[in-house]
This record gives sequence, C-alpha cells and structure tokens, in this order.
Amino acid sequence: MIQLGTSMPQFTLPDGRGDQWSPASKTAGTLVVFICNHCPFVIHVAKTLVHIHALCNEYKIEMVGINSNDIDSYPDDAPQNMIETAHENGWQFPYLFDATQQVARDFSAACTPDVFLYDGQDKLYYRGQIDESRPSNGESNGKNLKVALQSLVTGEPSPTNQKPAIGCNIKWR
Repeated sequence: MIQLGTSMPQFTLPDGRGDQWSPASKTAGTLVVFICNHCPFVIHVAKTLVHIHALCNEYKIEMVGINSNDIDSYPDDAPQNMIETAHENGWQFPYLFDATQQVARDFSAACTPDVFLYDGQDKLYYRGQIDESRPSNGESNGKNLKVALQSLVTGEPSPTNQKPAIGCNIKWR
C-alpha cells in the first residue's frame, strides 16, 4: 500500500460518453474508487457506492469511479457498458475510463474495488477496502470507508487500521 500523505496524481479521463473529467480544486477531499462492470467484488458493493456517494456529497467530497481494465480481453468493461452499469446501479458519480491504464499505475491501484481518499490538500488520507464484507460473506455496509470519510471531515487523524483492498486484479494488458 502506498504511504499516507502521498500526493494525489493529477489526471483527466473521459467518462463512458467521452466527456472529460478532472478533480476540482477547493473541495474537502476527493474519493477515487477503481471499479469495473463485471467484478463480483464490485457488484457486491455496487449499492454501497450509492450510499458512499451521498455521504461524499454531504461532506463536500468529490467521488469518482475509474475503470482501468483491458477491454480487449474484457469487453464487458467497455465504455458503452460502463454507462449501462452506472445506470443499473444508480451511480451518479463520474465513472471514467482509463484506456492507457496509466492512471491506475500512477495511483498504484491493484484491484477492483480499490479505494483512495485524499484530503483537501490532495494528500492521501485513507486507502484500502470499503468494508470487511466479501461476496460470499455478508452484506456490504461500507463501514471502513464511512469511518474514514467522517474522520476526514471532522479533522481527526487518518484511521490507524487500514487494510489493503481485496477484489479482482485490474486486468492489465
């Protein structure tokens, strides 16, 4: 896992429709979640992401999903399918496509879902898992990430128990 306090990589990526998106300045923070359309771990937390996004809106934290999978080998993750997946899951946050996979490399993302929460100065505050649940082990509640979000906005130190994300490996070329 990369070190807390690491600066957020700068990036601009298109969403499924081709509209470009970049992190805004002057927010309380930015939540970047590496996801995809087909991973059972992402499907498991899909509805939790809706609740996390609502919390981010309340806290004035930007949230974005990034799909970095190789669509030649995994065509289900193609941008046109991203639009459909976002609609089916009720995702209102930008869902971006990292065609070159460079953004995933810059973040040191390893799997889907993989979470990176940055503070208002774009310094890494939390990274790792959304919660303790797994597709075969209980319902997702987003507890780990919710605690981190609340700690960030109340000015508390980063949570001390940060566990690496568990999911499907990013499908590299």
